[in-house]
Amino acid sequence: MLIREFSGRGGGSLTLNRRALFTGNRRTFLKSAAVGAAITATAQAMPRSPNIIVILCDDLGYGDLSCYGSNISTPNLDRMAQEGIRFTHAYTAGAVCTPARAALLTGRYPNRYGMPRVIDPEEDYGMPDSETTMAEMLKGSGYSTMCVGKWHLGAKSRFLPTNHGFDSYFGIPYSIDMSPRVMMENTTIIEQKAELTTLTQRYTQRAVDFISRSKSSPFFLYLAHSFPHLPCAASPDFIGKSGEGLYGDAVLEIDWSTGQILQALKDNGLDSNTLVVFTSDHGPWYQGSTGGLRSRKGEIFDGGMRVPLLARMPAYIPANQVSSSIVTLMDWMPTAANLAGARLPANPLDGIDIWPLLSGQQIDVQRDAFLYFNNDHLQAIRVGQWKLHVARYNTFMFSPSPPEGRINLPLWSPELYNIVADKDESRDRADRHPAVVAQLQAQMEQLLLTFPPVIQQNWADTKKRKIFYTPSGALPMPQL
Repeated sequence: MLIREFSGRGGGSLTLNRRALFTGNRRTFLKSAAVGAAITATAQAMPRSPNIIVILCDDLGYGDLSCYGSNISTPNLDRMAQEGIRFTHAYTAGAVCTPARAALLTGRYPNRYGMPRVIDPEEDYGMPDSETTMAEMLKGSGYSTMCVGKWHLGAKSRFLPTNHGFDSYFGIPYSIDMSPRVMMENTTIIEQKAELTTLTQRYTQRAVDFISRSKSSPFFLYLAHSFPHLPCAASPDFIGKSGEGLYGDAVLEIDWSTGQILQALKDNGLDSNTLVVFTSDHGPWYQGSTGGLRSRKGEIFDGGMRVPLLARMPAYIPANQVSSSIVTLMDWMPTAANLAGARLPANPLDGIDIWPLLSGQQIDVQRDAFLYFNNDHLQAIRVGQWKLHVARYNTFMFSPSPPEGRINLPLWSPELYNIVADKDESRDRADRHPAVVAQLQAQMEQLLLTFPPVIQQNWADTKKRKIFYTPSGALPMPQL
């Protein structure tokens, strides 16, 4: 079957592209194999119960770090990339805040358990008890756990971090543009209006304090920055220092914060036994850089869904790796379970253990297709170098809804992009590769059978619609 030729394969410099469908030639193959052998030779045995730190930014774009081509200076993050691995095809499972965070912490598509959209502060809704978070899983294996920063998985008491596996919490429970912008300590409001100019400094200090007092036993720290989500702010020490405006100043301070975290690990003798992950929840909003990817936050083009991703763990993750393998934020749940020797949750995971990739034991990972959802509506699928768009909303995420409402519409015809060669998704190849289109459609339909009935019904309803997507303000698609 054609699908066996490319299922789960990425297309890039560290990927073994064995089939013609992935356009690899003998020279490329041998070069990739040599790189892979060199990395594998430096890999060490898997650590036992390492500390785990996940640093998540809010609305940071794929192109917002200097190691990804930005003009913003990020020396600490660049060093982190040099001392570990940098991914070029890492994906979130949601192009807006709530679903992205839910997927990261559960290892599952948020559409499986009713978390596909942004939650407002006043809603009596949040992460369901049926889901196991990474914190709950690690806590069951003897880890101390703390959440610092933005939560956005429900603001009512029973949905807060301390009811989902975290021993303690300090932060703002949702986005900083939402009101009231309260600061919380565990489940108690300690400030009615959090000051934004000192926010990154305060988050960093709480994180460093947690590292220092937890050094005698394994810990999990989830540091979820509130920036560079708008409205941006930075402390006086960083105002005007980036040369790239207030947005750049906020990113520069996040880089400083990461440096403080790495220094705290060294000061406490924890550097070699701590996995540090740095990433973003999704693409940038009105400011920030997509690094040349199409579209932005709220859309399922790669500008909204592809994120920067760095991982560092000296002596275990070989330095100077750049991987083009397809990875997702959902992969950190099973990877953490493997490292901690923790029991996996009862609910089946969508992420996969990527430790063999991180450690250099493998240069690619086998995985199922990756599905792109906008709210509860399927819109695209990626397998290897191919990305197939099948549907799209009738308006952009942050534009006014038309009189008939915001509707998911089938495309005039599916659009197929070679996302490796055509990163801005501008050259439709569907007419040249009809067999690939058919195989991706079949795989997509098969995977949808594992989702709740509402997801399947939404897709069935979309396919029945007699109107087709036309970009706002464009002439109708010509009839054939």
